[in-house]
Amino acid sequence: MTIRFLILLIPASCQFVFLFSQKDSGNLPLPDKAQLRWQQHEQIMFVCLDPCTWQGREYDNHSLPLSRINPEKLNTDQWCEAALLWGAGEILFVAKHTGGFCWWQTETTDYGVKEIPWHDGQGDILADLSRSCAKYGLDLGIYVYPGDEQWGAGIGSGGITKDPARQEEYNKIYRKQLTEVLSRYGTIREVWFDGNCNIPVGDILKQYAPHAVIFQGESATIRWVGNEDGVAPYPNWYTLSRSDLATGTATALQSDPYGDAYAPVEVDVPLLKNKGHKWFWAPNTDHLLPDIDRLMEIYYKSVGRGAVLLLNSTPDTTGLIPDTHLIVYQKFGEEIRKRFAVPLAKTGGRGKSLEICFEKTENLNHIILQEDLARGQRVLEYSVEGFSQGKWTELSRGSSVGNKKIDYFAAKPVDKVRVTFLKYKDTPEIENFAVYKISSNIESGEGGRISHVIGNWQAGTYNEEWEQVSFDLTQFVNDIGQYEIYYSPVARDLNCQGQTGLEFSGWQLEMYGRIAPESIRMIENDKLLLTRSQQTQDEFPTILRIKIRSKPCRSAGDIIIQRHTY
Repeated sequence: MTIRFLILLIPASCQFVFLFSQKDSGNLPLPDKAQLRWQQHEQIMFVCLDPCTWQGREYDNHSLPLSRINPEKLNTDQWCEAALLWGAGEILFVAKHTGGFCWWQTETTDYGVKEIPWHDGQGDILADLSRSCAKYGLDLGIYVYPGDEQWGAGIGSGGITKDPARQEEYNKIYRKQLTEVLSRYGTIREVWFDGNCNIPVGDILKQYAPHAVIFQGESATIRWVGNEDGVAPYPNWYTLSRSDLATGTATALQSDPYGDAYAPVEVDVPLLKNKGHKWFWAPNTDHLLPDIDRLMEIYYKSVGRGAVLLLNSTPDTTGLIPDTHLIVYQKFGEEIRKRFAVPLAKTGGRGKSLEICFEKTENLNHIILQEDLARGQRVLEYSVEGFSQGKWTELSRGSSVGNKKIDYFAAKPVDKVRVTFLKYKDTPEIENFAVYKISSNIESGEGGRISHVIGNWQAGTYNEEWEQVSFDLTQFVNDIGQYEIYYSPVARDLNCQGQTGLEFSGWQLEMYGRIAPESIRMIENDKLLLTRSQQTQDEFPTILRIKIRSKPCRSAGDIIIQRHTY
């Protein structure tokens, strides 16, 4: 346990750090070097290629002759260039999916790259990709599905064969496969066990993947978020209990700010996600490509909530990522850089408050907070305020910060801005407090409708008893129109068969300086419609008071207000 004594410094730029001495608790769970490196990437590109790509399916049904699999134009340099377009720092390649096809040279199966015409059976995508990643400065991660349908260890099996008599033999095969991919291709930074791994491989990971984060399984050091929608729950805590982590299947639902194990979440989402859901390329699927508003919504709700975004790519049967997809990646990267590459101002430091002053009044609508994660995730609650016309006004408020928290709000003219840390596990160590004025759409929902998160819940926030809560909707309901209010689960208890989410009751709307029952009604199960039909004076707030309770199955998610369109 150490005690740090700090000196207050006031730099000429009028950026203040209010500091104090405090004992370090000395018992915060901290990331190891592999976790820290992985989190700082923020964005990773999945690459999904499999015989099912040629079948136009999501899972290989072994219906295609291997002689027809020949990705003649395959170029792993192009994959890396695609990753760089949108700022990914790693490529995670699906080297073996559920059907058992292996993209590297192996004698463990006769269903793999050595049995296809590509490079006369001598090709090895992992070897090519390893060289390309080194060339472009990208980390390499590998997905090797623990199961194999050819062995009777199908989807969700975690490698357990239906016939127990085959288990020992399959364990040997899988252990050899994993050893091959981890020992031949340089430093591997991430190992993905989709759906858990029930085959003992801890010794292999320790020997051949000491610098990797592990997704699921008994050696897990990172967690699945709990959905494939591109959304992390908020708050997003990186810690949980060791007992939950040891299950190999813990998700964001098990997060606990006071947990004794450190394992952040990864948010995986297909690129082909616009009113569809495809991990593998198929003909005539460009209509599933999202627009930039949708991708930015994913960015705000994954990276902007402190998670790592794993966005998929789908090479086609030529082996190349289609040009139409590259355009989407390029626009996505350009929009991220346009918004966040150059802040109006930024600072950092250690303590309970940070302040930035401006030489002239600035209209702010975004802030970014980042903790120094090497010292752990410390912040539990914070408030951001702007100073104008002689008084401080709250702009945003939050709980978890972690690697990156992006807050957005209606633009406010301010002379200075400050963040105050209201609750924390240890003295906040802030690597970056940056402020922005962004002209793009802050965030959009489906169909381009502007949406905002007005509340969050985690497992335990609500129970099956009604609880009275209120939401200040003033800044979101500032135009004449109609607005939907609904809940959106982000993580759920996958072992529970009952209903998931929230229930609303007893709602009351304050608007126009009075209670306005005619302006709010239920339009479908658990969705409210709020109508604003007239302008009012600015001092009249819009307040929703409502009773909320949880449905039986544990969940976490967002409460959203979204402009209604017809």
